[in-house]
Amino acid sequence: MPQFAANLSLMFNEHEFLQRFSAAADAGFKAVEFLFPYEYSEQKLSSLLMRYQLENVLFNFPPGDWAAGERGLAALPGREEEFKQSIALGLKYAFALGTRRLHMMAGVIPQGADLQQCEEVYVSNLQYAAKQLASYGITLLIEPINQRDMPGYFLSTQEQAHNLRKKSGEPNVKVQMDFYHAQITEGDLVTTLRQHINEIGHIQIAGVPERHEPVDCELNYPYLFKLLDELGYGGWIGCEYRPRAGTVEGLGWLFGEQAIV
Repeated sequence: MPQFAANLSLMFNEHEFLQRFSAAADAGFKAVEFLFPYEYSEQKLSSLLMRYQLENVLFNFPPGDWAAGERGLAALPGREEEFKQSIALGLKYAFALGTRRLHMMAGVIPQGADLQQCEEVYVSNLQYAAKQLASYGITLLIEPINQRDMPGYFLSTQEQAHNLRKKSGEPNVKVQMDFYHAQITEGDLVTTLRQHINEIGHIQIAGVPERHEPVDCELNYPYLFKLLDELGYGGWIGCEYRPRAGTVEGLGWLFGEQAIV
């Protein structure tokens, strides 16, 4: 039986961020994930998780200057020291929140950049981060993101991610497979799952193409959930989607009488 985590960066936007923890718990979720925790103190977030008996299953390392369009630092030559500082900050929050999986964003590559150099920097940073996390039993995740939503992003396909994972040589590096991004970029999700299920550290879902609830879309989610059970996937599934018309109103696919799970 899949276990689902609410993504508080996209869901429950009817509330201020700190109120989304109680809203997720009231809706029936036992776990949450979010993009970035750094606007709030780790003590405040930890107290909310404890109060509402929620597990935090995932967040991202600092992405650089998000407002300026940066989407990670790992593949950006010349930003290595800032990248190391971001790893330290992310770990500080992970310790406080009890988070066992952290996502390292690759970054948007500037036009004209040397892609080979970017890959070399990325692998070096991947190895550095993985070693830092391994000391604490934390899994480092890397996620391919589609070029439609994030043009110029360094990491786009499952094959690329798994090749870089292997190149790193670090056993605690896993691939974060978002069915939404994977379907838009390449499809063939079932074959990818069967081939790489042991190297997939986290899964996220959304309807394709609008990124709404995982129903009434081009993906057969009941089939995919059944397949994950058959393959023995024991991790969390993050609900990283934008509700069509109210978060609770759209949760019938998971908690309602017509649930597809």
